[in-house]
Amino acid sequence: MSTPLSAVPKMRMSKPDWLASPKVFRTEVLAGLVVALALIPEAISFSIIAGVDPAIGLFASFTMAVVISVVGGRKAMISAATGAMALVIAPLNHEYGLGYLIAAVILGGLIQILLGALGVAKLMRFVPRSVMVGFVNALAILIFMAQVPEMHDVPWAVYPLIIGGLALMVFFPKITKTIPAPLVSIVILTVITVAAGIAVPTVGDKGDLPSSLPVPGLPDVPFTMDTLTTIAPYAFAFALVGLMESLMTAKLVDDITDTHSNKTRESIGQGIANIVTGFFGGMGGCAMIGQTMINVKTAGARTRLSTFLSGAFLIILVVVFGPVVSDIPMAALVAVMILVSVATFDWHSIQPTTLKRMPLGETTVMTVTVACVVATHNLAIGVVVGCITAMVIFAKRVAHLAEVTGVVDPDGNQVVYAVTGELFFASSNDLVYQFDYKDDPDDVVIDLSDAHIWDASSVAALDAIETKYAQRGKKVTIIGLNKPSAEMHDKLAGQLTAGH
Repeated sequence: MSTPLSAVPKMRMSKPDWLASPKVFRTEVLAGLVVALALIPEAISFSIIAGVDPAIGLFASFTMAVVISVVGGRKAMISAATGAMALVIAPLNHEYGLGYLIAAVILGGLIQILLGALGVAKLMRFVPRSVMVGFVNALAILIFMAQVPEMHDVPWAVYPLIIGGLALMVFFPKITKTIPAPLVSIVILTVITVAAGIAVPTVGDKGDLPSSLPVPGLPDVPFTMDTLTTIAPYAFAFALVGLMESLMTAKLVDDITDTHSNKTRESIGQGIANIVTGFFGGMGGCAMIGQTMINVKTAGARTRLSTFLSGAFLIILVVVFGPVVSDIPMAALVAVMILVSVATFDWHSIQPTTLKRMPLGETTVMTVTVACVVATHNLAIGVVVGCITAMVIFAKRVAHLAEVTGVVDPDGNQVVYAVTGELFFASSNDLVYQFDYKDDPDDVVIDLSDAHIWDASSVAALDAIETKYAQRGKKVTIIGLNKPSAEMHDKLAGQLTAGH
């Protein structure tokens, strides 16, 4: 008997989150427009760093934003051409040409997909909070430092324009938050400079804007092993730096929005976006922290629509409205980025009361991270050095946590040593010196019920203890090993020194 059609449950398609309400949709659209305007001069600047035509950076920002909005794991995060990625591949372009740069971007994307599939995103759990705070503060400093050249050796009119832009963005939200204050500031300052004929640096001074859409194609390189070996080191560095900055930015947005994102999907998505960007002749990219802060913190965007529209609006603005966009004063965009840098900096982290409560090691890690990022202008290097510093401080802190307490039987025939703590390469170094080999009785028991063996160094230390007692004709019995510790001890005991 056939089931009546009316009895079959209807499939319901869930609405995209950006269609939840007209307010959300309006916020996402306006946020995308603000970000697109902020992306244009930066994309041109990064193109200059990489030594390529401005169109290469603009096309990269367009394709990265549009593709990552679909395949990325972090909603509302902006990916585009970035300075860090430009610095990585600039030497390749200068020495071998644009074709090799494009090929490295595509290979870098493939490496990012592979690393994402292998679970590299899980390494984010090993980034301490102090490194994250240092990362955020260094980012704010870099954003501000990037604006300094725009305020040096410029007409005097630039300064009142910047101050006016900052004032508009601070006070306009008190009137209404319907329209993002940065967009209002950009429009008003542009109208003022054009109408009054004020001669100040504009977006158009950064470089010529493209007049057509990008077209797909293969990189102009010989497909040989020599080409692969030439681009591979740059592609690998490109992949690592891109993933590092993207995953750190995703974690930052997670904290700001109190939501969780799929870091593995983000890693793979960055790879896909870079491959597509490479085939469209772009210079590649990764998450853009400054523009992401504009999108999430300043404009209040929370969905993929703002990311998609930032790329879509960018290409429309430069191709269709190029002459208008060229007239936007750089002062307006500088004011936006200064406000972003101030809002991004974690001011609480440097308050005297906070520094007084915070352990010295945590403050040291934060300071080292900030110093490395500011010195190298590379967020990835700062994060890696910060994590290494945190590990060294942690290892030093726990190196002496293994305690040994000895109790001799009343009859003096046996001594029981109770070992408490975590045994690893740092703590086990001192373990050997905490036993009385000369005066102990012949029967020695080492109780590891409250300890855990983590590595071969600990097993080697226990072997050394047994050897020292054996040289004096004394017997050692090890008891209380938990299952993982027992398995490691049974596998490695007596096998870690020559002659076994």
